[in-house]
Amino acid sequence: MHSPIRLAAAAAILFACAQAALAQSFPARPIRLIVPYGPGASTDTMGRMVAQKVSEDLRQPVIVENRAGASGMIGADMAMKAPPDGYTILLGTDATHSGNAHLMKAPPFHPVKDSTPITMAAKNILVLAASPAFPPSNIAELLDYSKKNPGKLSYGSSGSGSPHHLAGVLLNQMAGSDLVHVAYKGGAPAITDVLGGQLPLVFSSMVAVTAQIKAGKLKALGITEKTRVAAMPGVPAIAETVPDFEMQSWLAFFGPAGLPPAVLQTLNASIVKALRAPDVAARLNEGGLLVVANAPDQFAAQLKADFEKRGELIRRNNITE
Repeated sequence: MHSPIRLAAAAAILFACAQAALAQSFPARPIRLIVPYGPGASTDTMGRMVAQKVSEDLRQPVIVENRAGASGMIGADMAMKAPPDGYTILLGTDATHSGNAHLMKAPPFHPVKDSTPITMAAKNILVLAASPAFPPSNIAELLDYSKKNPGKLSYGSSGSGSPHHLAGVLLNQMAGSDLVHVAYKGGAPAITDVLGGQLPLVFSSMVAVTAQIKAGKLKALGITEKTRVAAMPGVPAIAETVPDFEMQSWLAFFGPAGLPPAVLQTLNASIVKALRAPDVAARLNEGGLLVVANAPDQFAAQLKADFEKRGELIRRNNITE
């Protein structure tokens, strides 16, 4: 008669052998990478660069499939409901896996429970920019100006519930400012209105305003990361004035919930290798994306924290789509 301890040990050995065999056999056919936004978006650019590198590394085609719609949720839902075998993965964002679920009455999936985080690919650096004619030139002056002119200072964003919108909400909450949000359908028209003098401020992705800042057509007051970034070392972090302020925006790779550990390891190693390739990292950095490429457990912990933080902010301020 076998003891329970021996049976458990045997089961553990069999499981380990099965995982090793799976790791050796995966991938045995092409991998589908769903990008839940249209061609030309930053997610699409990154997805195609990484797909090529991973395809070369794993010796199987990685086919990029654009499935845009519903702020990324159509493609994300499709990927999260695919079989958890590693052959369908997603290049998602903080919108698909952090913010949108809190804005929707009936989200199609739970970003934390229904996904397997593979790696945070990169941070999308956000910056608060203003017209050169705007009197304040830094965050401290902005906060003082706002308090002296309550309800009269507006900022634009790419839409309600976006990280650009929430950055202003969080600044009001943490610093006692009184910035009024103006939602646009995308970041470009908001930037245009600041350039034209119709709007004093905009929270924007850095890549969208870098050229105007360098040309002196806009001035950068601060970024929403906790520390300064190499792409714009002269621009302070808002946290230098408002301690612990941070509003992250990111791109990341996911699989459906239940992805086998061996497959997860293989995908993480290959994707991280692709992201850290000098040519890929340099191109992403030029586009205002800061490569992270971390381990699955590190990303899983941050995903949970971001999801909870954003949910609390959205609920507290009654933000809807």
